[in-house]
Parts: sequence; structure tokens; C-alpha cells
Amino acid sequence: MHFLALATDYDGTLATERVTSVATIAALERLKVSGRKLVLVTGRHLPNLKRIFGRLDLCERVVVENGGLLYHPATGAEKLLGAAPDPALVGLLRARGVSDLAVGRSIIATSEPFHDIVRDSIAELGLDLEIILNTDAVMVLEKGTNKASGLRIALAELGVAPEQVVAVGDAENDQVLLEACGCGVAVANAILLVTFAERSR
Repeated sequence: MHFLALATDYDGTLATERVTSVATIAALERLKVSGRKLVLVTGRHLPNLKRIFGRLDLCERVVVENGGLLYHPATGAEKLLGAAPDPALVGLLRARGVSDLAVGRSIIATSEPFHDIVRDSIAELGLDLEIILNTDAVMVLEKGTNKASGLRIALAELGVAPEQVVAVGDAENDQVLLEACGCGVAVANAILLVTFAERSR
């Protein structure tokens, strides 16, 4: 199989403590020179990612908000891939004391201590949403919106088949990404697959 693209997570994969090493940047530059495509696939919000990673120019596409938003670095264009956060849910979470709350274009994100409140609030409102875990983060998106769905749209724009992609990740939310590509690679510091299964119950 001839691989034409690399789809990679950011935190814990390209970056350690939000910092991408000089050696990693050099490797990504070599990837670009080779003619292969780089697609960054992350749970981060786009403004935050832009602040901490200054080499988005190396990417052909950037999937942010865990599959909810597609960004084109060359043009600055953005495409919403998931439904906007439900205002009723956002309001209920704030009313119930979820202080660590980030609301994006398509994602609601908080931290692990608020997992039960998020789950119960979604059920109470009868919303068709999915909770996706990412180490100590809890993300809420429209069902079916995830890293794999976002990547598929990015690859379709680039004319690259998923079978021609190497995917790299480290956490629960990367599992669907790794399974969607021709070659899936978990980095050395990745959470074990058994942990994925246990925390998704």
C-alpha cells in the first residue's frame, strides 16, 4: 500500500505539554516536501490551536473540535461539520455548576469531574448527543460527529482514500481515527485499548 497522507492528533502525539519539538517540525516539513498530505485532527478549538501551534501552514486540512469543524490553512476557510451546541444544554450545565465549560462552534467541552452532570443533563433534555472522552476531557457533540467523520470529509476534499492514510493518536477519541485509516498507530504514551473499552461503558 502506498500511503499518501498522515492524519495525526495534536496533544500527546505531535505535542508534549502543548509544545511541538524542533525534530517533529522538521519531520513534518520533510513529509510536505515528499508530496504527502498532512491532516491535523484534534479536539481543540481552532483559536486555541492557532495560539499554541504556529505551523498550521504545514497542514493541508485541520479538523478541530473533535470532528466538528474543518479548517483550510491556505485560505482561512472554515466549514462547520456538526450541529451547533444546544443553548438549553449549555445553560443547564452552567446552572448546575459546570464551571470548566468551553463552548465551540459544534462542541461543548469540560473535564472529567463533570462527566455525570453532563450525561444526566443530556438525558434530562432528551438530546441526541454523544459524549466522547479524551484523557481527562469530556466532549459533547452531535451523534456521528467525531475524528473519523471529520477526517473523511477532509480526505474527500483532498482526493485521498482512507486506505492511503496513516493515522496516529494517543487517547480514547483517537480510536475511531486509527480504525478509519489504512494504518493506525498508537504512540508509546497512548492509553491502552482496554482503558478505552472500560471508560466507554
